[in-house]
Amino acid sequence: MEQERAPMLDNAANSPAPVQNMKGIRLELDDSHVTPAYANFCRVASTPEEVILDLALNPDPTNGPVQRVKLSQRVVLNHFTAKRLAALLSATVNRHEQVFGALETDVRKRVQPEIAAAMR
Repeated sequence: MEQERAPMLDNAANSPAPVQNMKGIRLELDDSHVTPAYANFCRVASTPEEVILDLALNPDPTNGPVQRVKLSQRVVLNHFTAKRLAALLSATVNRHEQVFGALETDVRKRVQPEIAAAMR
């Protein structure tokens, strides 16, 4: 069964693919062989030349004493692309929060609202 996918968006105009890069070259993105992966864990490492993102699914995010997380994806970027990605992710989260409200990143405050009230 084929799954319906949302169109890919570029970082400038939020227009569906194809997109144009800064030199005016039209890029046609083929996502027909993309395998989607979900991640709720990300580790970032850096060298003078690269930024390394390790992505994984943490099956037990409850902060137990020992957590085994099997890395499933590694993305290696140069620092220029990493900076563009950081700006794009920031803008995307800001737009989401404008529409749906603030995202609380502290899971304790989301799961137990009384803790959030006590921490104020």
